[in-house]
Amino acid sequence: MDLKIAARMTAVLALGAAMTAAFMALRGDGSQDASSPRSAHPGGEPERVELARCRDIGMAAVSDEVCRKAWAENRRRFLRPTKTVTPYAVPSAGKDQSRLLPLQPSTSPGTQDQYRPNTVAP
Repeated sequence: MDLKIAARMTAVLALGAAMTAAFMALRGDGSQDASSPRSAHPGGEPERVELARCRDIGMAAVSDEVCRKAWAENRRRFLRPTKTVTPYAVPSAGKDQSRLLPLQPSTSPGTQDQYRPNTVAP
């Protein structure tokens, strides 16, 4: 094997190892696994804990009153509108006609329009 190729392969492997080490150092200490995300509340968020419990008990959660309350609270919190919604205002029956042009036909009755004749040319 050529010396240049061996040096390049060694450099690529060293660079890969350095990038892997840097990634793992920036990722954290590794003591926490992916199945337990960090919570903003040290004791855990009660809603999330209760929803997780209801998820884990399966179909029995349908008849559990605590699960029903947790689901209702979660729906209320999730579906709550962020700002007040104004209802659609029905337009008033009387419109302001002062800004409209008077309705006039483009041609007077009985005259033929030169751009749209009444007969079709063969």
